[in-house]
Amino acid sequence: MTTWEELCVHWDKDSTKQVSNTNSANRKSDRGGKGMYKHNLGAQSIPTLADKMAQENEGEPVGDFPLYKRIHTNKTTGQIDDGLAQEVVSLVDSMTQDEEARLSQIQADLDLDATSTESTALSQVRINELLESAIPKKKGRLVGLGRRSKSVPPTSQVPVDPTLMDQLKDKDERIRQLEEKMAAQERAREADRRRSEKMMAAFMRQFPDQNFDVDEDE
Repeated sequence: MTTWEELCVHWDKDSTKQVSNTNSANRKSDRGGKGMYKHNLGAQSIPTLADKMAQENEGEPVGDFPLYKRIHTNKTTGQIDDGLAQEVVSLVDSMTQDEEARLSQIQADLDLDATSTESTALSQVRINELLESAIPKKKGRLVGLGRRSKSVPPTSQVPVDPTLMDQLKDKDERIRQLEEKMAAQERAREADRRRSEKMMAAFMRQFPDQNFDVDEDE
């Protein structure tokens, strides 16, 4: 039996037809009203597209979010055709803006240097985490990104961006140093006050009849 004949026998089996029908139904599923899955990869694979985007980025790998948007953006219209992908992109954009605004407020509250130019833009790693938390998972894989989930916890449980943590640690150290400096200055003022009181007491004992009050009108 030739390979072609073996394939014909395989595709004629009831079990094969059932699997084919199931897969076809899954592809045509409305996914909760989001319609049939659409992407704009063409004949290339996701890894191939990622390599191409890295070349366009002077050899630097791009983040998962720009890759995800490129996968689903129609080259002709510049729009995302897939309904689910539209929701994912919108959600990640919103979460990124909210988190950057929160970081900016934290920086403003803690910044002791009015000329500070520290960035509040999220790192690529953090945006990757936000994307993974937003993308639906199917059998452990990220729908529309073509790889397995790293099991990122829900957004509310994801640690703060490492860059921000470094900035906060630096500010905490600067606050501690400022507090120590202010405490040292207060101790020095208290020591000067006590020293002045002792000197005045010594003069008064030595010259009991002398008036040491200073006339403010003089």
